[in-house]
Amino acid sequence: MLRIRPISMSDSELLQTIATESGTGFTSLPDDADLLAQKIERSVDALHSREQTPLPVTYLFVLEDTSTGEVLGTSGVTAAVGLDAPWYHYHIGTIVHASHQFNIHNEFRTLYLCNDYTGSSELCSLFLRPNFRGRGGGGLLSRSRFLFMAEHPQRFSDRIIAEMRGFTDQHDSNPFWEGLGQHFFSMQYQQADFLTGSGNKVVIAELMPKHPIYIHLLPPEAQAIIGKVHPNTEPACRLLRSEGFRYENYVDIFDAGPTLAARPQEVRAIRNSRRVEVVIDDTPMPPDTRGYLISNTRCEGFRCTQAKLNPSLNRVRISRELAACLEVSAGDPVRLVSLPARSPAG
Repeated sequence: MLRIRPISMSDSELLQTIATESGTGFTSLPDDADLLAQKIERSVDALHSREQTPLPVTYLFVLEDTSTGEVLGTSGVTAAVGLDAPWYHYHIGTIVHASHQFNIHNEFRTLYLCNDYTGSSELCSLFLRPNFRGRGGGGLLSRSRFLFMAEHPQRFSDRIIAEMRGFTDQHDSNPFWEGLGQHFFSMQYQQADFLTGSGNKVVIAELMPKHPIYIHLLPPEAQAIIGKVHPNTEPACRLLRSEGFRYENYVDIFDAGPTLAARPQEVRAIRNSRRVEVVIDDTPMPPDTRGYLISNTRCEGFRCTQAKLNPSLNRVRISRELAACLEVSAGDPVRLVSLPARSPAG
């Protein structure tokens, strides 16, 4: 059975493998053992904290196969971005150049450097290892965070964002960086990518031009990928859109990948989730039973999986195997939400 659990220090070697497999452009998991160990330690500390307000901490989770103990992927959520260091985006706007005398009216798209999403909660670090795709793990990795946020709302902001990984070409290069960022730095995309993942995104922002950038003056290759996601990120993007996230014309200053956003009450899995009481019963479910996402209600002991269920208003029958997976007993509360009929999966 596949389930979600918080990351632990014993996962450090596996996380290093995932950081290598994710490749260039996956900035939230840099290929550096010390930095990854620090991320794990901070996540463990955050889960044990009793703080009831959004802080600049990241909760990291892993997807594991309970039959083997193998970790298949990662996901995370930062409670509040931009509180410990400025959080930058480019906002795509419009500037009008007009002359009544010559009957000229031109509209130009522009990029404005801004901090508009400061304080938002950010979905991050979603990666499903290539050999395990196609088993529904991607959807579980992504949506499980919403049940955690629904159960512990005081830890998160009233706005949630997700920076989608930007496009890279066959040479692992990003045309937006080549057409804009590289002119202000003496480094290749891969090196700048590592700096960003190491927490030095502010350095990049400080060296970028502060004035509006006219998009039509950029090379055509750079213009073409503004707001475009990496092919490996397209399933995650579709899933978030199906949950209520939208593109608000904000892109990453580094690779121009789109940022999606939603209020918690707009996210289907948060809005429709509810608490019910566990009843242990191994009676087989009818074949037409609907799929649900289900989790326990703990923080550091969070467990989440998906299963065929038929809940009543206040109770849900689950098998002993599922109860063991969630580490719950009869009478315990669980949180659940139905899965879309055609759930995007990875």
